Amino acid sequence: MYEIIVAAVVFACLLAASLGSLLIYQRLPAHHLQDDSQAVIRAVAGIFVVLTSLVLGLMINSAKNTFESVDRNVHAIATGIIILDRILQQVGPAADPARGRLLAYAKRAADASRPDRNVPDRTSETVLGEVGMQLRQVKTETPEQTAALRDATQQYLAIVQLRWVLVEQSEGTIPMPLVVLLVAWLVLIFASFGYRAPRNALVIGCFIASSALMAGAIYLILDMDVPFGGPIQVSRQPIERAIAEMQR
Repeated sequence: MYEIIVAAVVFACLLAASLGSLLIYQRLPAHHLQDDSQAVIRAVAGIFVVLTSLVLGLMINSAKNTFESVDRNVHAIATGIIILDRILQQVGPAADPARGRLLAYAKRAADASRPDRNVPDRTSETVLGEVGMQLRQVKTETPEQTAALRDATQQYLAIVQLRWVLVEQSEGTIPMPLVVLLVAWLVLIFASFGYRAPRNALVIGCFIASSALMAGAIYLILDMDVPFGGPIQVSRQPIERAIAEMQR
């Protein structure tokens, strides 16, 4: 939700800056409207255009890397669940309770109706913890089953570690002060666009469209930085495929 609020604020600020400078520049003193003043304003705006381009590029790259890293880890945890289930099958019927809790955890992780999917969730943590409890209660009868149980325990610990990695990655990496600074630069740039611009519908339409597109770009960056929320989310298909494999 906060991404929508930030985008709306950005749109309002940029539109107000551009249209505001467009409306008030004629009321400025004459020496503020000279060509020398306009040249300085354009030079200063050019500096911030370069800085804004660099920061936007870094933010896009950061959001992209976060999204791709989370996507890889989701595939990894889905693969780990399948492998653990296969190992537990080798242990025998004594491991069926652990397999049942593992399936329950996978179904909860794949539940698209949960707004907190794969983020700190006590129920998911409890269900995954029950898998470990069931593993510790398994009694083996042969050396092969003992070896399989040891492998299952190691695989279970790897899944727990991956889950906590996803928890840490779910909160995003782009600091809000950087977004505020970027918006301040954009306000200055858009205000310079309105300085001494002609007053007509085409210019006003361009300002509105540019403000909306820039706000949309920042919204998409912030949304990608939080991979389990908003319209752009990491796919749950790997977990769903894992569930299908476990239910065969």
